[in-house]
Amino acid sequence: MIDGLRPATAGRADGTVRLFLAGDVMTGRGIDQILPHPGDPLLRENWVRDARRYVELAEAVNGPIPLPVGFEWIWGDALVTLAQVAPAVSVINLETAVTGADDFVQGKGIHYRMNPRNLPAIVVARPDVCVLANNHVLDFDRTGLSDTLSALAGAGLATVGAGEDLEEARRPAVVPVPGTSGRVIVAACAMASAGVPDGWAAKRDRSGVWFAPSLADAVADDIVERLGAVRRPGDICVVSLHWGSNWGFEMSHDQVRFAHRLVDGGVDVVYGHSSHHPRPIEVYRRRLILYGCGDLVNDYEGIPGQEEFRSELRLLYFPTVHQSGGELAGLTMRAVRARRMRLENALPEDVLWLERMLGETSGRFKTRIETGPDGTLMLVL
Repeated sequence: MIDGLRPATAGRADGTVRLFLAGDVMTGRGIDQILPHPGDPLLRENWVRDARRYVELAEAVNGPIPLPVGFEWIWGDALVTLAQVAPAVSVINLETAVTGADDFVQGKGIHYRMNPRNLPAIVVARPDVCVLANNHVLDFDRTGLSDTLSALAGAGLATVGAGEDLEEARRPAVVPVPGTSGRVIVAACAMASAGVPDGWAAKRDRSGVWFAPSLADAVADDIVERLGAVRRPGDICVVSLHWGSNWGFEMSHDQVRFAHRLVDGGVDVVYGHSSHHPRPIEVYRRRLILYGCGDLVNDYEGIPGQEEFRSELRLLYFPTVHQSGGELAGLTMRAVRARRMRLENALPEDVLWLERMLGETSGRFKTRIETGPDGTLMLVL
């Protein structure tokens, strides 16, 4: 673990707060197998029945992995970047059940679980909030969800978007910003378009996720209302949306309208994810909309198909937001690539590819992306 990942006083002198937002962190299957305490490798996929097969695929492409790896391994160079940037608040989408349960939920082709003893692999990155409103947190049914909630709470990690009942699933996470009176408030919900079954929806007397049944204005307004109930002056509101397909850059008219409706209601950052690669970026009414952050940690190396999306390239998103009004002050992104199930700094030619891709796919929103002299991708305001 890198000491001093976050300074004691993280509020900035100019009245802004720097966040870290991560796409999907999928620490089950092959990732779990390379860590110090691999769980049961049994899978029930059509083509792969042993999670260790994903380790073999990665090694066939990029070379041997020194098993077992340390808990820091999967983050690699990203930990150094986090230490350098020192965000005040970090949020990840943890798309894995943390459980030893073997209750494979029916009707799904892919299941993710990590051994709870491997949870230090999450803790080492020091996330302030783990989003659980996604399409894998109930892969091992409600027993697996209960185990996940207990394990994360025991590790001191706040969760949002899932709970033992509807009230808990809808409850926003509230993170004080060190050195200031302000807070970052995070709400999270999941949608059927990302493969979330409607049966996973939490109810008054049933555990589950905060499930958004549609992209209707009333759904957006409900999210805004929940945030408004806890918001105070100086707070920054972030809404996590697990939505959309795995591949492709197009955002539907309804998705754009939904994101705009959230901002119109007072949301400062819309934080989308689900796709296996980054999607367009928009600045609307001086607020940031990330339509899809892509994956950050997974075991996809060596799996053929969809090569045009360069899913081995990942982004760390660092938005800076004004505390006084929630307007975006800046967005930088650090590019990494997955190699031997570890994040390494991306090569210069890879950074340029990401710059072009983000510029082209975000063109409809008139978003401009440039690469700085240190290789950092920057949004041009």
